[in-house]
Amino acid sequence: MLMKVLEFFKNTAPKKCSQCGKTIDEQHECYGNTCSDCLGTAYRH
Repeated sequence: MLMKVLEFFKNTAPKKCSQCGKTIDEQHECYGNTCSDCLGTAYRH
């Protein structure tokens, strides 16, 4: 059963930022959906 879980995450498509559409370079199963560039602009205001 463990191998099936690993295969699921291995075959998951890369996450895309919800604001700019750029591929996010982090784990696909994490909860964030905004790239660090867009997060940075949100905190600079």
